[in-house]
Amino acid sequence: MKIAEIYGSIQGEGFLTGTASVFVRASGCNLRCWYCDTPYASWQPEGDDLGVDEIFEQVAQLTPDHVVLTGGEPMLFAELIPLAERLREAGKHITIETAGTLYLPVECDLMSISPKLAGSTPSLAAAGRWRRRHHRARFVPEVIERLLAEYAYQLKFVIDTPADCDEVEEWLAAFPAIDRGRVLLMPQGRRREELDEREIWLAPYCLEHGLAYCHRRQIEWFGLVRGT
Repeated sequence: MKIAEIYGSIQGEGFLTGTASVFVRASGCNLRCWYCDTPYASWQPEGDDLGVDEIFEQVAQLTPDHVVLTGGEPMLFAELIPLAERLREAGKHITIETAGTLYLPVECDLMSISPKLAGSTPSLAAAGRWRRRHHRARFVPEVIERLLAEYAYQLKFVIDTPADCDEVEEWLAAFPAIDRGRVLLMPQGRRREELDEREIWLAPYCLEHGLAYCHRRQIEWFGLVRGT
């Protein structure tokens, strides 16, 4: 399993914001979002190939009991199954962060699904053949349905423009059983100034429509740097 980084920090997004956590970032992704803030795990995947035992040992050296398996796209790697089993046996709380396009029968306490809207598709100039691949792969309804049925979940949508909010409503309408209280809208942005600009209109929208506004506290706390 190719791993870009393993580090201890604080969860900055979602319902577990503020929780001390160990992050295991898989390197490799089946999508190419133009706004990706971890290109070293997607556009230009870096890292080392580590076995499950090696990953577990590095996690065990860090103190938090919450472990976030993220990426890139961790569901690309079958090794995620035994890794999650080992972590669960060790008493760890497991969050898996995924785009919801791939399925593995993994153990976890929270499935954090970040569906990719149409606006995530990169330009032809930037992505070449990946533009079509991204667009075709970004939405797999049968995978979404299975993850929602089998796991405790949160849904995090990256919002760049007000039009994205309309698309979220269309997306949610396709899955009427979704608990809107578990849907979070998160501003797109790599700098705090960009997040603040979108928060001005996105936070009131969430309040009005019964959705949760999702801060990106790690950028507010640390800036966009690796290992945070």
